Amino acid sequence: MRERTDLEDRLGTLKKFENDLDDAVTLIELGEMEDDESVQDEGVEQLKTLKKEAERRQVEALLSGEADANDTYIEVHSGAGGTESCDWARMLLRMYTRWAERRKFKVELIEETSGDEAGIKSATLLIKGHNAHGWAKTESGVHRLVRISPFDSNARRHTSFASAWVYPVVDDRIDIQINESDCRIDTYRASGSGGQHINKTDSAVRITHIPSGIAVACQMERSQHKNRATAWNMLRARLYEQELERRQAETDKLNAGKSDVGWGHQIRSYVLQPYQMVKDLRTGLVSGTPEDVLDGDLDAFMEAALAQRVNGGGPDSVEDVD
Repeated sequence: MRERTDLEDRLGTLKKFENDLDDAVTLIELGEMEDDESVQDEGVEQLKTLKKEAERRQVEALLSGEADANDTYIEVHSGAGGTESCDWARMLLRMYTRWAERRKFKVELIEETSGDEAGIKSATLLIKGHNAHGWAKTESGVHRLVRISPFDSNARRHTSFASAWVYPVVDDRIDIQINESDCRIDTYRASGSGGQHINKTDSAVRITHIPSGIAVACQMERSQHKNRATAWNMLRARLYEQELERRQAETDKLNAGKSDVGWGHQIRSYVLQPYQMVKDLRTGLVSGTPEDVLDGDLDAFMEAALAQRVNGGGPDSVEDVD
């Protein structure tokens, strides 16, 4: 049904493009015949609108990976830097939540570990929607923030790091075999709000896949059985993403045009002080309105990163999204 809906949407969009293009050309020709510039201008504006929509659809056509149409998990982890990094991780979590809401995706908080003083040490989001993973997959990596710290009484500038890791929800079309004897299952009491039942029973579940070292956790449900089922789904998704990364690494070795990211796995810098700028270190794309980006306006960065995956190459030029 999902594939059928997607095909119907594509065919409907193509038919609408053909009709709108014909209407725009007819308006321009009519304006020329009647020497009416206002009619011609209306036709030109329709063509410009069509061009923007065609460019957006062209990027969506890049979402052809095996799991691109699936729902996705986004894990956010704070880096070194204590409270400052925990607060930055919380900001990233909000940014991805707002991005998903802008796209009318459904968002569920699967797991969250609070920081000692503020922010979060880690959290996992489940984002449900068509092509959710295809869009979000380019966000995996380290994110760097430069700002005047609200936790520094001397108002000094601080640099903080947090990471986001994205992996798809594995559905029945993708077969992932896991030997349960290779896994360690731990149960513990959930932390944070949630009522007496959650905090007084061992409802939270953590599963560690010993051969790969991958660990997943879920604590948001009242039932241990539901948390366990969700954790198994997350582990399957993580193992699948690991296999995709292995294949991508082999492809990158064969593609000499791809450049290194730079500082380890860092993909983007968010500078709030002494100037305002967000720069993607892979594509060179720049935004002068970091408040919009942190409020979920990420489409331009995702589109550029998706196009780069197909075309290859590094950030040869810097483009301002504004």
